[in-house]
Amino acid sequence: MLDQYLIKNTTREQREKTVRDALGCGGGGCENCSACGVYGAGDPLDMYQPYIDGRQEIEDINREFKARYFR
Repeated sequence: MLDQYLIKNTTREQREKTVRDALGCGGGGCENCSACGVYGAGDPLDMYQPYIDGRQEIEDINREFKARYFR
């Protein structure tokens, strides 16, 4: 993980922007493919809310997601 994205190096606003930019949320990047629902993650912003709130690193969230849904 790049240090610039660690919770200790970012503000809540920066983390939310990082997630939105990466997912294309709100910028017309989402193609509404429903993949989030197919994999059971639901709304991707909900999935990454612990990172946005500063409770869990994004790398840990991604690792847990992969362990749950990909074998």
